[in-house]
Parts: sequence; C-alpha cells; structure tokens
Amino acid sequence: MGPDASRPVYIISVAAELVSVHPRTLRIYEGEGLVCPARTPTNIRLYSEKDLRRVLWIRHLTQNLGVNLAGVRVLFELEERLGTRILELLYSDAGPVEDDEDEAAEEPAGEEPVGDRHA
Repeated sequence: MGPDASRPVYIISVAAELVSVHPRTLRIYEGEGLVCPARTPTNIRLYSEKDLRRVLWIRHLTQNLGVNLAGVRVLFELEERLGTRILELLYSDAGPVEDDEDEAAEEPAGEEPVGDRHA
C-alpha cells in the first residue's frame, strides 16, 4: 500500500515550490476556503498530497479555463454535494467524457444513410 495522500507533510515553502506557486498564493487559496492545510501545535501549515492536487486543480481552472476563485469554490462545492469527481471527468484526456465524444462523433455517421434514404 502506498503513502497516505491525506497525510500532511509539506510546510508552505516546500508545498509552494512543488506546485510552482508563491506561498502567498497558498495563503490566498486558504483564505478563500479552497484549501485547508493541517496545522501543527505551533500553527505551521502542513500540506498533504491531496492538498497539492487540489492546488493544481485550482491553478488549471483559473489559468487555463478562466474561472475565478468564486467559481472554483462553486465547482468544488458542487463536487462535494454530488459526491462525484466531475472536474476530473471534465479535464481527463481519457475516460467517460472522451467516450461520450467518440459516441457523439459516430452518431452522425449512423444518421447519414437515413438522410440519404429521404433524398
């Protein structure tokens, strides 16, 4: 069994370096309620692998898709309510979303002969 992805292990400077953001960005995300790192008894933030993955999602949504932080919060809340990883499905290069697109691409090919019969 691999390491526990929810175990908090990285201090803010290391976490920021791992995900290529400024430590202030991590503090902003925390202030917006988008990430919630664990705290040591001396109040030092500790980030887990799950926290880092979440930061990468936030960066992707904001930088690549133009979603603001309020929108990111709504998307995360929606995922939580539905109990589904909808963002992964939308972003994934492989998986159900791509399969649906393949099926949609095949449908017009199946419809063409029907159109030819009516012509």
